[in-house]
Amino acid sequence: MLRWRPPRFNPEIFSSPCAASTAMAVSFGQTLSAAGATAVLTDEEGCASLSDPSLSILVADDPRALLGRVSAEIYGTRSASMPTILGVTGTNGKTSTAFLLEAIMRGLGARTALSTTALRQVGGETFPSTLTTPEAPDTHAMIARAREEGVTAIALEISAQALDKNRMDHVLCDVAGFTNLSHDHLEDFHTMENYLQAKAVLFTAAKAREAVVCVDSSWGVKLAEMVDIPCTTLGRRGKSPADWSWDIVGGDVDHTVCVLQPREGDAVELLVPLKGEHMVSNAALAALMVIRSGVSLAELAALGPGTPGIPVFIPGRMERVSGSTGPQVFVDAGRSADAYQQTLTSVRASTPGALIMVCGTSGNRDATKRPIMGQTAAQLADVVIITDDDPRREDPAVIREGLLEGARSVPGVTVHEIPDPSDAIRFAVGLAGEGDTILWSGPGSQDYRDISGVKIPYSARDQARQALADAGWGDAS
Repeated sequence: MLRWRPPRFNPEIFSSPCAASTAMAVSFGQTLSAAGATAVLTDEEGCASLSDPSLSILVADDPRALLGRVSAEIYGTRSASMPTILGVTGTNGKTSTAFLLEAIMRGLGARTALSTTALRQVGGETFPSTLTTPEAPDTHAMIARAREEGVTAIALEISAQALDKNRMDHVLCDVAGFTNLSHDHLEDFHTMENYLQAKAVLFTAAKAREAVVCVDSSWGVKLAEMVDIPCTTLGRRGKSPADWSWDIVGGDVDHTVCVLQPREGDAVELLVPLKGEHMVSNAALAALMVIRSGVSLAELAALGPGTPGIPVFIPGRMERVSGSTGPQVFVDAGRSADAYQQTLTSVRASTPGALIMVCGTSGNRDATKRPIMGQTAAQLADVVIITDDDPRREDPAVIREGLLEGARSVPGVTVHEIPDPSDAIRFAVGLAGEGDTILWSGPGSQDYRDISGVKIPYSARDQARQALADAGWGDAS
């Protein structure tokens, strides 16, 4: 009988895109056994390429479809004594909601783990993050490591691509949450209906025990009607009929007070160190997911007004990188028209002067959204600067042209094309003064640019701070 000898968890495997595929790739340049492998799961083609007799080989028609099951066996993640797992999906807000989930649970005394596009962390130890949702072996390895470290709550950001590619197989969320759905990733799913169906996989008995769905969009309403596991709906008070409502009831320059209330029963108020209705909606969704996981309203009130609030910092999501003088400068990760609308609307509310937007978007992604993004930027900003972002293997001039087409369709708006992003942010800072705001949307906290398949170190946050310093606004944070 062929047996699989479980490897001991190590951070190098944990941080790789896929332990199995990494090991298979090594085989083409050196023997797998020299790389430390004792067995290989592959298909017929992969088996034919292996010649090391010391290896045990498992052959399957579709190895990816088995990775979750195999990983669960290797890492023992089928145990009943697992941490609470809270998973969130949607087009926009996934990363922010995952950070808020982790922060709420940590603020209530839990030992936590977090997996997002921006950061992966177990009990305070940070690991590299290269995918929104890691491959199944890495996800199961993280859950096993979290259990070993005494973690009691895990927050996972889950993409539609991950669900479509089996990365969440044999991971069962205690509560799964849905933020929203908007025009994005049609290069993979072709239609919005297909895109929703890909997300809906998370809200099945194989993937989650319970669902919390925000119904502030028509797609959320449609998803809630499809869900066949216990489902709680959430909507803005006075806008969307739902089981629970959220609303903004106060705040100051740095905080927002959010109220969360069931149709019948007591409400709870939370102090959220974020601005913007979309961010408060994310906080409300995270809070309700935590409630549905078993936390009482009385416990959650420990993060309300009169307390330090939810202890969250979300890198690269409406992150202010400017200081106390000069223009406000925010770096954000938004790469869709809906993200532009939400973020620009939010920063406009705190901008007495001009609103300047610097934006680009990713290559080898849905090109049909680009003119819509450019048009949205021009409708809501006073000046739009189109630049390069992550062209990947696509001609950056073609990407820019899509954005420019939409931006130039709006009369009366000043539009600039500056390909180099460092030049673009310096040009924006040169235009701005006290009372103005610059929003640089796209790169967020990403620490590289993918150009022709090569990841070149690059930090938009650092570039923005340097541009401010060079312009004489030297106290940027």
